Amino acid sequence: MHTVRDVHTRTIQAPAEAVGALIDRLGGEPDPLFPTPVWPPLRLDRPLGVGADGGHGCVRYHVAAYEPGRRIRFAFTPDPSGDGPGYHEFTVHPLGADRCRVEHVLESRLPLARRIVWHLAVHAVHGTVVEELFDNLERAATGSLRTPVRRSPRVRLLNRLLWDRPTAVALPEAALLARGAFPGTDFQDAWQLALRPGMPREPEAWERALRAAPIPVLARRGGEILLGKDAGHLDFRASLLVADDRVTLGTVVRTHHLGGRLYLAAVRRIHPLMVRAVLRRVHRAMALAAPGAAERWQHAAP
Repeated sequence: MHTVRDVHTRTIQAPAEAVGALIDRLGGEPDPLFPTPVWPPLRLDRPLGVGADGGHGCVRYHVAAYEPGRRIRFAFTPDPSGDGPGYHEFTVHPLGADRCRVEHVLESRLPLARRIVWHLAVHAVHGTVVEELFDNLERAATGSLRTPVRRSPRVRLLNRLLWDRPTAVALPEAALLARGAFPGTDFQDAWQLALRPGMPREPEAWERALRAAPIPVLARRGGEILLGKDAGHLDFRASLLVADDRVTLGTVVRTHHLGGRLYLAAVRRIHPLMVRAVLRRVHRAMALAAPGAAERWQHAAP
């Protein structure tokens, strides 16, 4: 086992009390700091305090120490891989009446295989997430941001590769346009992704993201958009539904004759791959285009 240690600091031109109050909102609702929706949100099972359990993405931890306005230590949750103990911690250090330094320290004991993964991938992503969190902190505390962090090509690639993957679900009851498209169907499926904090809930925004697809919009109702085409061998409809903090892409198909059924039998094998790829691509594009946590915080402020 070997200890890895990573330290990030940022001097903020704002009183330590104001910065500490923002740090205290980590994992809350709303959270003006954690860089969602580009990265998975920090979630806790209760208000911030010792014992609160949660994490972000696949990284799990609990609050091991908490000094309001000054320090939060998250202790990593051990897993069966054999990882040793570790923590990541935020601290606020006053530098005068109107200036302070914020520090984030990560320390963890990792076996050889995990150290290799850390150096090849995790380190770059972790550093970017922390610096983007500091960007949000500076913007929320001062009202402006001097130099935003830039994501490296490697971080952008890892973000794309690690993006959420759709799960198969039944066609939602709320997808009324899709359910009423045909008297009967020969095929239907649906794939779903959770909406991250800050992603738009308005179906019009999702419709704009789908304009690149050569499929006309046929109808709109509530949070559902229905697209589709009719052909000699089959008709299909695609339903994009934004509801209950989830986006669902469903498909219903009606065939006209044997040729249509044979065509459907062939394409239904690759159809899930195509639909999942489209939903995942649009979902990520919407997240990347959404305002950051601090921007949303500023706009919501009275």
